[in-house]
Amino acid sequence: MSALAELRAAPGLDVYLEELEERLEAAVASHRGVVAEVGAEALQAGGKRLRPLLVFLATAPGEPPNVAAAAAVELVHMATLVHDDLIDGATFRRGRVSAWQAFGPAAARAAGDYLFARAFAQLAATGDARAVSTLAGAALCLARGEALQRSQTHDPDTTIDAYLDRCALKTGKLFEAACLLGGGHLGAFGLHLGIAFQIVDDVLDCSGETIETGKVAGTDLREGTPTLPLLLAARQDAVVRRALAGGPLDGALVRVAATDALDRSRDLALEYALRARACLNGAPRREELEALTDAVVNRES
Repeated sequence: MSALAELRAAPGLDVYLEELEERLEAAVASHRGVVAEVGAEALQAGGKRLRPLLVFLATAPGEPPNVAAAAAVELVHMATLVHDDLIDGATFRRGRVSAWQAFGPAAARAAGDYLFARAFAQLAATGDARAVSTLAGAALCLARGEALQRSQTHDPDTTIDAYLDRCALKTGKLFEAACLLGGGHLGAFGLHLGIAFQIVDDVLDCSGETIETGKVAGTDLREGTPTLPLLLAARQDAVVRRALAGGPLDGALVRVAATDALDRSRDLALEYALRARACLNGAPRREELEALTDAVVNRES
């Protein structure tokens, strides 16, 4: 992600990210016990910190970035990863053993709840009711998106529109919230960028190498999660359709790659990235936000 690496040179970003990491560590360690231990493991796994980066880039130049909001949105993201891995039975996350595998399902469930609580504590301490409301709305969308995914599991007849609705709820809304928490007016940019991000994520699940993505390829197919590349491939290949519906998996992932589903999915991700860029007219940090958009759609992990 060379474009993302270039963004790290933005004035003031290094100091901001250092303060962010310190705040995240303090928030996670505030209550000793197994939940804090699980949270610390999730924190040490790292990540791109895209959502805090959006908070920074959505802040008007000359204004101090809201580090509390950045920490809050990242803690919500971490909480969803811990819970998602438990729900999906995923054994790895970012190349490390997932929390529920390392500590057990009960500890992972409690740790996810703990991270959510610590996120809202960050914002509550600022006294900014609008910020709390913004993040609460995003958290509600995350829950709705997860419920929608459960209802779509093993359904190869899921419509593309329904899939995109799920992307907006599960990913786009938290990107949107990050932009709004930055104090700017870039919510629509964040929403479109989040959808593009999720589509690319789903393509990588079908095509990425585990060593690059940190996740075992084909998780969505094994779990019966109807992602865009799987839905498009299922319309062309009966083997993929049966596998997505809960049938035999042998050879199905290879057959996905043999269709045009991956290319068509990348094209749609690019379309949403272009929609995001179209929202940047007059944005003070337009060049950096455009670079971030390029990094999202061209990434390999």
